[in-house]
Amino acid sequence: MFKITHKDKYTDARVGMLETPHGVIETPEFMPVGTQATVKALSNEDLKYCGAQIILGNTYHLYLRPGMDIINNAGGLHKFMSWDKPILTDSGGFQIFSLATLMKVKDEGVEFQSHIDGSKHFLTPEKVIDLQRGLGSDISMVLDECLPYPCPKDKAARSLELTTNWARRSKKEFERLGCHCEAKPKQSQKRDCFASLTMTDRNVPALLFGIAQGSSYPDLRKKAAEELVNIGFDGYAIGGLSVGEPKELMYEMMRNSVKYLPQDKPRYTMGIGMPHDFFNAIEMGVDMFDCVVPTRNARNGAAYTNEGKLVIRNGKYSKDLLPLSESCDCVVCKNHSRSYIRHLFNTEEILGLRLTSLHNVYFYVNLLKRIRESIKKGTFMELKKEFMEKTF
Repeated sequence: MFKITHKDKYTDARVGMLETPHGVIETPEFMPVGTQATVKALSNEDLKYCGAQIILGNTYHLYLRPGMDIINNAGGLHKFMSWDKPILTDSGGFQIFSLATLMKVKDEGVEFQSHIDGSKHFLTPEKVIDLQRGLGSDISMVLDECLPYPCPKDKAARSLELTTNWARRSKKEFERLGCHCEAKPKQSQKRDCFASLTMTDRNVPALLFGIAQGSSYPDLRKKAAEELVNIGFDGYAIGGLSVGEPKELMYEMMRNSVKYLPQDKPRYTMGIGMPHDFFNAIEMGVDMFDCVVPTRNARNGAAYTNEGKLVIRNGKYSKDLLPLSESCDCVVCKNHSRSYIRHLFNTEEILGLRLTSLHNVYFYVNLLKRIRESIKKGTFMELKKEFMEKTF
């Protein structure tokens, strides 16, 4: 399901092709976050214009609202949101531990109250897999416990044991449901747990990724990766990073996870989203990324460019007729000035946050495209050096 097509001569950076039920993804790739079946402020047409190959949804949020009955009634998540490309769904573990109230972790799963209405829920690793299969996810993530930083080692070790056991149970449930399901013909109107796969004739299995935790401890990171590999997954994610730890420690833990993961499987670093982080992670051999940074910060007036971050609310842009970035060819930069976009933010016009969101997602997706091309051409380190010098 994953084939490496190009390797950088001097680093571990690589280009790969990952096959999913709804299409092939070329990696390294950034996945825009569509937590609640939408990437905030952007339409599906916007995302395709930006070149997005895959988006990310969140099982926790979708399970609570709109709920599985509504999504199943539409024929699965792809049909519900009219998106015909791949979707990766996070298990919702991070959201359970960060948003839910009165949470209690047990060996069986997690008991919690909804942050929306206070309703009580209990999610097991098996149920989380069932939910994602019901959504029709191309890539499903196992339920894991994401710890804050700092975390005592004894607590991190106990949590890792729990997370590994959950991963094992998730794999067993995934196989029980039939992970190698065949996509139904286009004309089929049948609505079952794989209903969203009716949008494609591809006879390609859905994928399951494990998540390596281990907090800030190298030996636990090593143990997590090795145990997941023994269980066996279609891909491997590195979790528990970018939760408040120093940047250098984040890179160290990333390195301590990547080096124990298989070369022939995709590697996904979760929640990492600053442009310079992509270069450093890809240099280590990471293939996939997601983060809310480009859209969340865009709604606060921050635009990312090849020249660095630009905060459009600043008064110095009030009469600036330049685009957000002179080196960007997105539709926003072709048609609108900094002065105009600043005016939109100051008058609280929705168009302002939509334009910055569109620009940022375009920039992120196409930065990863530029990185892929540089690996193919053997110029990855030159691009990294040029980008770092201009941006920081």
